Amino acid sequence: MDDAELDVLLRNERYPRSAGYSARWMVDGGMGPNPVWQAEALTDFMRLEPGMRVLDMGCGTALSSIFLAKEFGVEVWATDLWVKPDENLRRVAEAQVEDQVHPIHAEAHALPFAEDFFDALISPAWWRRHWEKTGLVTVEVADRLPDGWRDWLQWNEACDHANGTPAQEEAQMLHTDNGQSLGLTRLTAHRNT
Repeated sequence: MDDAELDVLLRNERYPRSAGYSARWMVDGGMGPNPVWQAEALTDFMRLEPGMRVLDMGCGTALSSIFLAKEFGVEVWATDLWVKPDENLRRVAEAQVEDQVHPIHAEAHALPFAEDFFDALISPAWWRRHWEKTGLVTVEVADRLPDGWRDWLQWNEACDHANGTPAQEEAQMLHTDNGQSLGLTRLTAHRNT
């Protein structure tokens, strides 16, 4: 499949900023549902301003970190336990955001950052339960992206075409579930004073 066909398969009007990025780049760096779409959906509820320091926990291949740096002018610490910082640094350099995105290898329970260092944190919805029980933050938005399962399915099918290796089990799972349990989520919170 050529890149133009892949761009068509991954065109989604819900993610206008993401449309400016190569579909091939997103597919080649993807680890699960499209991380760039997920980052864009989250920013609908998050105020990001140039110069803010953002922790992108569980960033995978740093696609979301690169997207946030380019689109919002923020400085991002691309933190992941499974992807080596050297691999992410290569992607960051290719995207020409070395001065804005800093790849870090760390476990979420042992982050090497000073308290109050970050202006914003980006992460999975699993964190809501953990954030709320601390009493330190108030969760503002924790929802399932409307029809997010369809976006995941669109992503899955485009990746199948691009890689020539169908992940039919995942597609079947998404079709069978029909948005009942599976989908994309987003969460924003602010620190309690």
